[in-house]
Amino acid sequence: MKIPDISISACGYSQVLEIISNKWAGSVIYALEDGTLRYGEVKNRIEDISQKMLTQTLKQLERDGLVRREVKPSVPPIVEYSLTDLGETLIPCMRMLKGWALNHYSSVNKAREEYDRTN
Repeated sequence: MKIPDISISACGYSQVLEIISNKWAGSVIYALEDGTLRYGEVKNRIEDISQKMLTQTLKQLERDGLVRREVKPSVPPIVEYSLTDLGETLIPCMRMLKGWALNHYSSVNKAREEYDRTN
């Protein structure tokens, strides 16, 4: 019996996909790519994200060390979000994925259509 060479718990691909595979995580990272934003500004940049999903995603990205949350004392308090240094390291990778999608996603759609026609 062949021993698997890809371990879900040890595979680097699996570990990074666990972080960014949520469709909202990638969108939040892209939204924060250009700098610090307030909660409402992040929400306005991401089409169709609910307040609940944005809150959950920001908390998870903060827990993962990719997003920084800063509360500025005022009435009402101002809450700002930005990428951490670690979060910034994901930007080149995310840009590559976005470029791949722009260049190849039409081929994925064609393959799906062909598959659906023949199966």
